[in-house]
Amino acid sequence: MTRAVLDDYRTAPISDKLRAVLAFIEKLTMKPDEVTAEDADAARAGGASDAAIEDALAVTVLFNTIDRIADAFGFHVPDANEFRKMGAMLLKRGYLG
Repeated sequence: MTRAVLDDYRTAPISDKLRAVLAFIEKLTMKPDEVTAEDADAARAGGASDAAIEDALAVTVLFNTIDRIADAFGFHVPDANEFRKMGAMLLKRGYLG
């Protein structure tokens, strides 16, 4: 994913379909109690298939759940340097290492 998408998906050079799905999952994440069928309809109108919407929902729900659990239990979040070290170790040894 390009930096532009991470900075602002609304202005990033992405397809209208992806932009519509990202808008839908943003609302699901930020205002879950306000999500309605019309939001899914808007994603479809932007070109997203039901399968794409369902995939995005599954990933979003899992990440949001993990994030909320991590916040509730005060999980340690590594800084950028720790992530780099872990990434290098995983590349060298793999997950089973």
